[in-house]
Amino acid sequence: MLLGWARSLVRALKLAERTLPGAEVVAIGVLSLAVAIGVGRFAFTPLLPLMLRDGVIDASTGAEWAAANYVGYLIGAMTAARFASDPRAGLRLALLGVTLSTVPVSLALSTASPAFGMLLRTAAGVFSAWTLVCASSWCLSELARRQVAYLGAWMYTGVGVGIAIVGAFVWLTGFQSASAMWTQTGMLSALGTAWIWWRIPTGPLPTPAAVAATPDPRRPPVDGHWKLVWCYGVFGFGYIILATFLPTMARERVSNPLVFGLAWPLFGLAAAASVAVAAHWLHKRTRLQVWAAAQGLMAVGTVLPLASRSLGSLVASAILVGGTFMVTTMAGLQYARERVPLNPTPLVARMTMAFALGQIAGPLLVRALDGDRWLGLDAFDVANALAAALLGGTAAVLWRAGTRTSIARA
Repeated sequence: MLLGWARSLVRALKLAERTLPGAEVVAIGVLSLAVAIGVGRFAFTPLLPLMLRDGVIDASTGAEWAAANYVGYLIGAMTAARFASDPRAGLRLALLGVTLSTVPVSLALSTASPAFGMLLRTAAGVFSAWTLVCASSWCLSELARRQVAYLGAWMYTGVGVGIAIVGAFVWLTGFQSASAMWTQTGMLSALGTAWIWWRIPTGPLPTPAAVAATPDPRRPPVDGHWKLVWCYGVFGFGYIILATFLPTMARERVSNPLVFGLAWPLFGLAAAASVAVAAHWLHKRTRLQVWAAAQGLMAVGTVLPLASRSLGSLVASAILVGGTFMVTTMAGLQYARERVPLNPTPLVARMTMAFALGQIAGPLLVRALDGDRWLGLDAFDVANALAAALLGGTAAVLWRAGTRTSIARA
């Protein structure tokens, strides 16, 4: 009897795999990005003040760990294309890696081992990049095969959802030690990973379905993929400068620590809400136009601190940048799938690699200029002005390409 029940269960699970609905594909994508980015990439941000409070690391070590995660993200982007033939396998491996590189951080803190901590943060960056690339490739392809490609935008709310959940968790339980909270955050990652491993289909990958509406090859929206890669790299450069240094400027004007505790989950909610709005209201625009509009608004957000360092200006800047960085990610990676519908993983990987390079270059430029003044501007202002110019220029290129071609709608 037990053997009969087991066989019935196996048949039911195989049927569930064959009939996995589009909504569940989106749910897998949302949770994957929540684990990879909310935990693997950005759990460090709200936990850093607590580690400094506990005296388990100093500011210099914190900066080194953050840089290690950026480098790991670049390595992950450079190697993610190896999963082009089976992004599901890459997704499973990457999510497991996020958990296994998060839980032991508490051990690095308790044993005062900065090198071990750097290794873990590097690994977390690698696995985060793999997750983003593989989740995007598999989920978007599966939704296209089900003729519900328009649902793909919703999976990118996962980044904001993950940031908000981890930020709220840290804010509510910040009375604990930082070491304990790293372990608990890793357990949150493990729960999400376990559900995805259970629900994601196994067996042979289905033959990709032809996409109904693809760019006209006689009039390519962007003349060669290198322009897409360049524009996406500029996005990484422009976004990270403000994201890195805006909290420092805001801290100079707000003394209440509760404000900083709430800032990160609110940032995540803004990111999730912006993607939801874009997915719901911007379906009448091409993905290139959505990408261009988001990148243009980001350029405005980077300009504001040049005009004023008031708290109101910084808040507006945070909203403009925080509310557009995931819309840009969503539109850019969706468009990459449109350009190469049968196997988008290599292009998505190249774009992610360019983003990672830009993300590393931004803070390095500020550091290189530190102590110098150009036309009365400090290092941050110079780097921010360059970022705004590049963001605005690439936004114009993308908008022009999006309006002169006929491509699938978002």
